[in-house]
Amino acid sequence: MNSQGTITFVGAGPGAVDLITVRGATLLKEADLVLYAGSLVDRELVRTYAVDAELFDSAGMALTEIITIMLDAVAAGKQVVRLHTGDPSIYGAIQEQMTALDRLGIEYRVVPGVTSAFAAAATLRQELTMPEVSQTVIITRMEGRTPVPEREALRRLAAHGATLALYLSVGMIDTMVTELLAGGGYHETTPVAVVSRASWPDELVIEGTLADIAHKVRAAGISKQAVILVGEALAARTKGMKARSLLYDESFSHGCRA
Repeated sequence: MNSQGTITFVGAGPGAVDLITVRGATLLKEADLVLYAGSLVDRELVRTYAVDAELFDSAGMALTEIITIMLDAVAAGKQVVRLHTGDPSIYGAIQEQMTALDRLGIEYRVVPGVTSAFAAAATLRQELTMPEVSQTVIITRMEGRTPVPEREALRRLAAHGATLALYLSVGMIDTMVTELLAGGGYHETTPVAVVSRASWPDELVIEGTLADIAHKVRAAGISKQAVILVGEALAARTKGMKARSLLYDESFSHGCRA
């Protein structure tokens, strides 16, 4: 299709209006039409940046309807932004949309965003990769209506003892704890932090261990829109660092320092 219309998938960031990228905000300001998931993306963000755009809330739409709206807009020469919460590459369900566009020969771009696990780490003032503790971060989820491959079952991933970021799982936190302990890489004393609505005005942080986190989360009434961080790296703020990075060690030379 030869048209001046464009489609750009944009990561809206974790929630805070000013945590969208400069590029993403610019594209929203230039957009003629914005499709966004109103159940996840802060409407204030859309109102702030997409002042002149036609808005469609995709929360209740099926894939066919979403694609049809984008196609009609592109055919009319419009600049379209498909706005996804966080970073669209993490549980964004954008691949099926891009596949449909590929099949129809429609060009599009993707602009990344700040995913909620990193917003949660920022709230906690916590580095997720700590020397001699964990150099690996695993992003995963509990199996729900969307299945998880058996090779990625939570207890198998837990065997690594790496820093774990769980999305879409807080409503199954009791099962999550059982699976993590069964993996052998974590213990009842392993630190856990649950950050609900990271970076939003009503953000809530619950900290504990695998022994008590489920009870604390239920008591706080958290049942959705939360990231769960698990691992010994989270103990650094209370117990101190096991080792320092060599990057700033006076005796460590590298390409920028003799």
